[in-house]
Amino acid sequence: MPAAALTTKLGAYARLMRLHRPIGTLLLLWPTLWALWIAGEGSPPAWIVVVFVVGTLLMRSAGCVINDYADRDFDPHVQRTAERPLASGEVRPGEAIALFVALCLVAFGLVLLLNRLTLYLALVAVVLAATYPFFKRFTHMPQAYLGVAFGWGIPMSFAAVSGQVPAVAWILLAANIFWTVAYDTMYAMEDRPDDLAIGVRSTAILFGRWDRVAVGVNQLIALALMGVVGYLAGFGVWYALGLLGAVGFGLYQHWLIRDRARGPCLRAFLNNQWLGGAVFAGIVLEYLTA
Repeated sequence: MPAAALTTKLGAYARLMRLHRPIGTLLLLWPTLWALWIAGEGSPPAWIVVVFVVGTLLMRSAGCVINDYADRDFDPHVQRTAERPLASGEVRPGEAIALFVALCLVAFGLVLLLNRLTLYLALVAVVLAATYPFFKRFTHMPQAYLGVAFGWGIPMSFAAVSGQVPAVAWILLAANIFWTVAYDTMYAMEDRPDDLAIGVRSTAILFGRWDRVAVGVNQLIALALMGVVGYLAGFGVWYALGLLGAVGFGLYQHWLIRDRARGPCLRAFLNNQWLGGAVFAGIVLEYLTA
């Protein structure tokens, strides 16, 4: 293959993996970092942190690839996704499957460095990543399933650091599910007109005119559960300030989605990277000042 053609193909693979859009990696990474720091009581082993950071990037990329493979017949009809590599024909379906398998194998190789419980949980993570894209075919709640997939790094982190998955890990996972439903509903609000036309289901369609209320309720439940996590972990003022910052970002997101316009809904979704970062900052400061 000529050098120019190879460069073009690699660029298409990179876009298929969303390497040019780190928001998904951050939304997957923040819950994992929350869990690593709590499980490690502020000092998780550095090598385990590296394994999870790299693994998060690989599995987010794999998730994007299999999502576009599943949506290859829908994406050409959606304004936001029409130029994706599979939708535009730059990448063939067989190439996408091969890339997905390769990314999963590399990520699985990293997990082999960890303990057996983490290995078992990693097998579940692969199933979650591979099956999520198909849930929008038969349920209006694919965002809830995405919350499990995006939060599965939480029990894996506890397993890797402490060798067990305590109750606080499952509460944190539940918080992540509600948070994911909130921010991915904002994302789905941008695509609602196209999704209605082609028959794709989402919480934005399910909630209808109550979408903004539903986003707020899910955010409140997520923050309440994060408060329970803080109580069980013995956190104090710094964590409370982190949650207060998260509340501020949530209010800003509601202001953005007030008219349900495409651009502002996308900006509200993207703003969740800062919400997750605020919670993590609160956790880190709690341990640094203990």
